[in-house]
Amino acid sequence: NLWEHPPVASAKRHVEFMGGAADVLAKARRSYDEGDFRWVAQVLNYVIFADPDNTEAKALQADTLEQLGYGSENGTWRNFFLMGAYELRNGSIGTPLSTASADIAGALTVEQVFDALALRVDGPGAWDARITIDWRVSDQSITHRAELRNGLLVHFDLDDTEFPAPDVTITLTNRDLHQALLAGADLTSMIKDGSVQADGDIAVLSALIGHLDSPDPDFAIVTP
Repeated sequence: NLWEHPPVASAKRHVEFMGGAADVLAKARRSYDEGDFRWVAQVLNYVIFADPDNTEAKALQADTLEQLGYGSENGTWRNFFLMGAYELRNGSIGTPLSTASADIAGALTVEQVFDALALRVDGPGAWDARITIDWRVSDQSITHRAELRNGLLVHFDLDDTEFPAPDVTITLTNRDLHQALLAGADLTSMIKDGSVQADGDIAVLSALIGHLDSPDPDFAIVTP
């Protein structure tokens, strides 16, 4: 089925088809006692997504994931199962580690920086936007064009091919590029203090930033 319902809507329908949450829980307990933890985890997932406040389902699911974790030889699977059990019992703890450190961000290529940026575009909200910015990375002799159009951020290195003029050309170092686009540095302030040069309409920079969503590092693992 290429057109399934979203997880929450699908879960509610599954639970209804299986006779309601109470019936699913009763059958899940029997399967738990029989040691069929994989099946219990699957059906309880429907109950929890249909009703995230069902404490009974969450408690049994936590016990189930814990058993699956104890039996996992694969470290990644074990971590997922046990973290899922912890989340069900204690709530989400978020993401204690950050990928925004200078060392990690600095290791990304220019193309990877814009790949990361493109993932954050609010497609429907940016549908009518038409923004073209050339990013001239002075210490790498690269000019990278980013175009926001049709709700997508398309980017590529410029060569000798003739292209229409951009709305603005930004000249900066690779480090400043990472700071501005990944680490949250204020690009407008960097332009004002002279560390970054801009040729054109700098208002489009704010427009571009306005079409980006902020990622949620504290998303839940096993609850909707």
